[in-house]
Amino acid sequence: MAGRWARPSVVRWLSGLLVSVAAVAVVSGLVVLLEPYVPVLSLLVLYILVVLPVAVVWGTGLAAVASVLSTAAFAYLFLTPIHSLRVGESQNAVALGVFLVTAVVVGELASRSRREALEAARLTKEQSALRRVATLVAQAGPPSVVFEAVTREVGLLCGADLARMERYEQDGTVTGVAAWGRVPVELAVGTRFNLDGLSIARGVQRTGGPVRVYSFGEDAGAIAREAREVGIRSSVGCPIVVAGRLWGVIAASRKREDPFPPDTEAQIARFTQLVATAVANAEAHAALTASRTRIVATADQTRRRIERDLHDGIQQRLVSLALRLRTAAAAIPPELGDVHDELAGVGTELDETLGELRELSRGIHPAILSEGGLGPALRTLARRSSVPVELQVGIEARLPEPVEVAAYYVVAEALTNVAKHAGASLVQVVLDTEDGLVRLDIRDDGVGGADLARGSGLVGLKDRVEATGGTLQVDSRPGEGTYLLAELPIEAAQSPDLS
Repeated sequence: MAGRWARPSVVRWLSGLLVSVAAVAVVSGLVVLLEPYVPVLSLLVLYILVVLPVAVVWGTGLAAVASVLSTAAFAYLFLTPIHSLRVGESQNAVALGVFLVTAVVVGELASRSRREALEAARLTKEQSALRRVATLVAQAGPPSVVFEAVTREVGLLCGADLARMERYEQDGTVTGVAAWGRVPVELAVGTRFNLDGLSIARGVQRTGGPVRVYSFGEDAGAIAREAREVGIRSSVGCPIVVAGRLWGVIAASRKREDPFPPDTEAQIARFTQLVATAVANAEAHAALTASRTRIVATADQTRRRIERDLHDGIQQRLVSLALRLRTAAAAIPPELGDVHDELAGVGTELDETLGELRELSRGIHPAILSEGGLGPALRTLARRSSVPVELQVGIEARLPEPVEVAAYYVVAEALTNVAKHAGASLVQVVLDTEDGLVRLDIRDDGVGGADLARGSGLVGLKDRVEATGGTLQVDSRPGEGTYLLAELPIEAAQSPDLS
């Protein structure tokens, strides 16, 4: 394998040597033209024109070779005895020695300056890439966007032809989550495949650290087969560790034979740390959303239980007592009119209490929502509203329970706020579905000025809507009424397991 990787270096060295010889020849011709007019030893410095570019492009080693070639050519062509490498005069020998040392030092300085410039440019490029990715992570962008950005930056920074990020699954497979490349790939994003052959993902899973693959040989694995098809010769990859567990891997691959530089793993590792942060943030957000959903669902279940207990328990007992009271009042003799009137008054108050209890029960959890669905429940709210309501319901099919409950309470709270604070003459409520979302559009012509930041009842609605994975927008400019838009995802809304 070492011989295989040595070929490009040998070719590069030989090309530099040929360029050095050609450059020495060109400068020698220039010295021949200038020799009649300038002292010959003064022309020795022209050979620095050979050493400098060779040092910058090919390094100190070839610069030293170019220095020796220049010294030999000058001595052979211009110093006595002519056409001999022997130098007859001591002062000429000293001049050649000084030139040789100077040329080597200049070559080393030029080569070092080039290395430092390249390193500075590489660090600047890397820092810029890290800043771009860190900005995405700080903005809490979607993980998929962060994955794509990191994969692209790693591919460009490492000079790769292909870069890919993969996530380990519990069943021992990996799934591609992002890919970038200058070559077409088959194992695209979303593809799940077994670690049944040679690959960076398999190596990282076994070692838990960075891995290099120098040749995919004749391995039958899916990744190795794809690598051979697109001409990939070597790959390097690093693990992505989230909260102490191996989450995934980033791999970079190239088609040319020269391997990745020794510090490639360190470069990639700096990006894996940002990916780990993005994954941890996303998981924390998902856990928070799930927790909020469980809390909201628990509250809804408690509301239903209280409503059911009130309806089946206290309300039924009050109805029974009212019937018994009327029966007792009817049995009182006419001469006991005062007692009859007193019982009648008690019966009236009992009916009023029963009515208040029914209203309270509907406010806790409306039975019509569970029995008839969102459309009938919203129509009931519109009829009971003290402010006229224009209601448009564009869907009659039953929706997931969390969506129906959230939409109902959004409308109920909005109508309550309008009645108490808006001074509006009309409320428009539009319910429809679009692109897998339930859209609830509520507008009034009131005074406006509603503000989520002031801790109004809209804050609770926002929490309820976001618990379903939805969004709530409020636009309430003073004097221009209030506009409220709630969007609730249908498919993602699932009642959590509270067991």
